[in-house]
Amino acid sequence: MGKFSAFKVQLAQLPDGHFEQDFVCDTEFFKNMEHPGIHSADVKVHLDLEKRHDVYDCTFHCKGVVQVPCDRCLDLLDIDIDTEYHIIVKYGESYNDESDDILVIPYSNPYLNVAYMLYDTIVLCIPLRHVHPMGKCNRAMAAALNRHKATSADDEFDIDEIENEAEDAAAADSED
Repeated sequence: MGKFSAFKVQLAQLPDGHFEQDFVCDTEFFKNMEHPGIHSADVKVHLDLEKRHDVYDCTFHCKGVVQVPCDRCLDLLDIDIDTEYHIIVKYGESYNDESDDILVIPYSNPYLNVAYMLYDTIVLCIPLRHVHPMGKCNRAMAAALNRHKATSADDEFDIDEIENEAEDAAAADSED
């Protein structure tokens, strides 16, 4: 049995109507995807599938949490995941994923493996910069950085100053 066999959605021979399926993207899932930045995960995914006239309208609802290291102090940081992904799947002569919202799969595939779709959807919810909220970084790490920087430069590393800079950058990003 393959690593991602639990992520198969049976499409062939489904009658018209509404179908549902649940998946779990956990720590093992991200290890199998070879994503070293995610230390642990527990994301529940619910698929709502509507089949009408050989067209499969799929909506994935992803909700849970992933843990990544903080860029500043390296302690684990929880990132909440709460997103949806919508795609239309149709059968055709050959595989075609050139469109963002329509996927064509060959007639020879009786199922669709959604593991990589879910992986991409969840990873895109993780911000590029992972930092704890103001005042939540590991103080011991900040002190160690302070000592290290003091030996290599005249000015001291100040966690409060860094957090203020991060807050200013976040405010500037939200204005864009």
